[in-house]
Amino acid sequence: MEHQLWKQIVAMLGKVCKRPRQSRETYSDVEIVKTWLWAVLHDRPVSWACQAENWPTHERRWPKPSSSRMSRRLRTPSVQCLLQEIERQALTHRGQQLVWVIDGKPLVISGCSKDRQAGYGRAVGGKAKGYKLHTVVNLHGEVAAWRVAPMNKDERVMAHRLLRSATFQGYLLADSNYDSNKLHELCQQRGNLQLVCPRRYGPERGHGHRRQSPGRLRSKALLENPQAQFGQQLLDQREAIERFYGSLSCWGGGLTHLPPWARTYRRVHRWVQAKLILNALRQCLRKTTYVA
Repeated sequence: MEHQLWKQIVAMLGKVCKRPRQSRETYSDVEIVKTWLWAVLHDRPVSWACQAENWPTHERRWPKPSSSRMSRRLRTPSVQCLLQEIERQALTHRGQQLVWVIDGKPLVISGCSKDRQAGYGRAVGGKAKGYKLHTVVNLHGEVAAWRVAPMNKDERVMAHRLLRSATFQGYLLADSNYDSNKLHELCQQRGNLQLVCPRRYGPERGHGHRRQSPGRLRSKALLENPQAQFGQQLLDQREAIERFYGSLSCWGGGLTHLPPWARTYRRVHRWVQAKLILNALRQCLRKTTYVA
């Protein structure tokens, strides 16, 4: 699987990158991104991928960039644009989907870390320090939008940012943490998008004296009416994002945790981006049927 995945990465880089190496550049953008993805695929720091002996024999012919050069080039606009284009190619969802799911995955770091951009927030089993991956996926595990934020960032705020740039339509399933009039109103403004989530404080509570968004009232009608089979069947499909996060972390190069060298928002975002790209390519390989 690793060999096939790497062949797919190299093929995609050759197809996406059309920028020739500049006269002052010792290494092309493709070589920088290849080195970066090789390190991420094996859960190793960039310095490990800069050593030729850590590559297969057929990949040792071209000289490897130094760790300091990698640090500089990964921040250049051309390399960042190349990574974004690879992400767009890999994460593009196929076909029209009616049901989408939104949720977050905690990315916990040590409490004694000096990372000032990390935050304390809710994680599995209590409070923790770190970041959180916020994702919108369909029932097939294809990513429509994602963001990384400190752990203490409100999920409703991050959902608002995700939905502003998303283009999908249909039903958006979420847990009660996303119950917000502002979020329902945003879905209504976008058109053809209905947020379906249980009410934050339970069905037995009233609405108070504030104006309620029509989308929130429709969500309540779907889930709290005597004939709520359709709404409950919709909400039961929210497990798709749990399967996605399980698939994202259950293989050798998956996003299981943040390694010690992925600290500060810039590095964490780049690490998560690479993991999402690798996971999407792996899913494509699993769906491919080979005929002998």
